[in-house]
Parts: sequence; structure tokens; C-alpha cells
Amino acid sequence: MSASALISLAGAVGAPLIERVLARQIGAGRAELVGDVLAELAGALGVAPEEVEPLARAEPDRVETAMRDVEATLGARVALYTEGLEYQLAALKVGQGDPVWMRAWRPAGMYVLGFLWLWAIVLLHVANAIWRIALPQPDLWVLFQLTALYMTLYMGGHTFKDFVSTRWGQKGGAA
Repeated sequence: MSASALISLAGAVGAPLIERVLARQIGAGRAELVGDVLAELAGALGVAPEEVEPLARAEPDRVETAMRDVEATLGARVALYTEGLEYQLAALKVGQGDPVWMRAWRPAGMYVLGFLWLWAIVLLHVANAIWRIALPQPDLWVLFQLTALYMTLYMGGHTFKDFVSTRWGQKGGAA
């Protein structure tokens, strides 16, 4: 969607943040921020985001008023968006300093579990049919438990760690 009418209208209204966001001059992954600004404008106008551009051509006064309202809150949102991107970059840099084995267990575990499920459900039966042998099928309940354990460690480990550190870490730090 071309936002040229919105960009020029934002420049005329005196909404430099909206103008820079829509011109994709602010933010590294700009699509999310542009979508947020368009959604905010659409919400203020009471229309769908794809209807903002035609409305800017048809009723520029109405869109100007909405832009002034959105511009007033946009500075804080851009700051939060920038902080979020900086945090993601910092977390990525911190993770790169870890030894390979500390971050490789997650994808390795996914591939191993994926292969085990593929073996138990498809490949074993194909091998038995092709070579006319009777390889035993692994117990799917054990495979399910292994998968549940992996998912618990993968998804729940940091959640539990964060819960414990915020729940008891503050009490311990205050004492």
C-alpha cells in the first residue's frame, strides 16, 4: 500500500514522527511500527487500516485531526519500540558469547524428537514393508513422555527461572 498521501499530509499537518515512520525512516524492522501507526490512525478515524489512505485523499481535515491525536502519543511508542529492538539485539549478542553446547541442545533436541516421531510413525513401517522384517515399534507413550519432558525444559525452564527470580529474588534482595 502506498502511503504517499498520508506522508505528505503528515508533513503538512506538522506531525514529523508520523511522517518519518510512514516514510520508513524510523526503526530497523519498520513494518511492525508502520502497521501500528496505521492501526492507531484507523482506530482514531473509526475505519479499517486499508481505508486510511483513501480517506486521506477524500477527507484530509478529518485525517489531520486524527494525526494530531496520534502524534501526541507516538513519541513514547517509538521510544518503547526502539528499546525493544535494542533489548533483542543485546540478548542476541549475549547469547552468542555462550558455548555452543549451551544453545545447541534446543535445535538438536527438536531434530532428534522429530526424527524419533518420524521413525516410529512412518519410517519403521516403510522399512518393515520393504525388507519384510519385523522391527519392533517403540512405545509411543514413552516417546510422548520424552517429548513432554523436552517441551517442559525448553518452554518452562526460563519461565520458572524468571518466576523464581522475581518472586523470591526481590524478597532476598530487600533483606
